[in-house]
Amino acid sequence: MSKILTIFGATGIQGGSVVNAVLADKVLSRGFKIRAITRDASKPQALALKNRGLDVVVADLSSPETVTAAVSGSHTVFLVTNFWELMSKEQEIHQGKVVTDACVIAGVQHLIFSSLINVTTASGGRLTHVRHFDSKAAIEQYVRQSHISATFVLAGAYMSNYFDAIRQNNDGSYAMAMPISGHKAQIPLLDALGDTGKFVKAAMKNFPRYVGKHILAASEYYTPDRLMSEFSEVIGRDASFVQVSPEAAKDLFPAARAEEMVDNLLLLEDPGYFAGEPLEESLALLDERPSSWKAFAVENVDKWL
Repeated sequence: MSKILTIFGATGIQGGSVVNAVLADKVLSRGFKIRAITRDASKPQALALKNRGLDVVVADLSSPETVTAAVSGSHTVFLVTNFWELMSKEQEIHQGKVVTDACVIAGVQHLIFSSLINVTTASGGRLTHVRHFDSKAAIEQYVRQSHISATFVLAGAYMSNYFDAIRQNNDGSYAMAMPISGHKAQIPLLDALGDTGKFVKAAMKNFPRYVGKHILAASEYYTPDRLMSEFSEVIGRDASFVQVSPEAAKDLFPAARAEEMVDNLLLLEDPGYFAGEPLEESLALLDERPSSWKAFAVENVDKWL
């Protein structure tokens, strides 16, 4: 009999990637039945999952009653929380605690949480505004204290974010501006939709060996200079990286997000997105290599033209 894999955020980027990866895997697709969790079963993405034969269940991460029902009978649960929906660190932590508590009550065997590092701690209190990292780190701490068997998959910087970060100049060339060094900063890039599921599959296939451990989800570390050099090769036009001051960088973002995003960018140089942790151990767990930045740019080149 198939075990139940419950996926929160199944209609989103990370959750959707997990759905696709598990369904495409000959072993996991036979061993697990997917229960896709959404807040609105009538939206097109949810209907598409239902048409693929998935069990689509409605739940609100802030509602213990609906979440408890959603995880009932599950062997494995994948949880991704969305800070940007409400832009509230407190609310995101609350949602993570609700799901964790429900998993404990339901006797879930394996919780896979999409986590991130605590930037305030890792930077020695220098970078205090990266709430969407610190909130996930707080949830991870709560999960660990709950004593449930859990693995933590940390998503790298989304390659799709560079659709906006790389901008075309009036002369047809391209540029990307950040408040970091073009040759020192290290960006762990991830094709989030295409590859998150590959790393979550690794967590599932290496259960229980990777309980309590981090799996770093990124294809490779890229300097901004290398990122733009490879982009130039793909786009066939000049493309350059420009280092600007942190104050100037704030003008690149909406006011409500400016401090958050600038500190997030400064993180890339010191202490590092994953606080300097290498990727090799995590990559060695995969059945297939994740997409490179150049391959992603080739596949999506029309987004910049």
